[in-house]
Amino acid sequence: MEKTEVQNQVHLDSAIHLLAGDLSEVTDRAGLDNQFQRWIEDLKAANNPAFHQLVVDLQALKAHFGSGSLDVNVIAPLLARMGTNTTQAANFAEGNTAPRVAKLGETLSAVAAQLKGGSVTPDGTVPQDMSSHD
Repeated sequence: MEKTEVQNQVHLDSAIHLLAGDLSEVTDRAGLDNQFQRWIEDLKAANNPAFHQLVVDLQALKAHFGSGSLDVNVIAPLLARMGTNTTQAANFAEGNTAPRVAKLGETLSAVAAQLKGGSVTPDGTVPQDMSSHD
């Protein structure tokens, strides 16, 4: 298997892990910006026009998280659209990457739904108003 494919799979697994945890804690950790950048670079490297909206949304999410003021009304719609587009992008993935892309799409959609509904993440730690965690 090509090294790039393995790297993409590691990046996907890392993104799923990041989203399934405590988002308010993640925003305080170093490396979130790097995670977003790797994800953006992976999508750009695929050179697939179908990924354009994902790249745009990731860049917006990266900028928002970097702003220091988190607004669930900005984050939730971005994650929801990314979930839908990522699930659709699973059609372009092959081998062991395809189920990872599908899982990431599901995770993005689930986190967006939880944020919109005011419920918590699987570990019970993200409140509706993330801006209180600056």
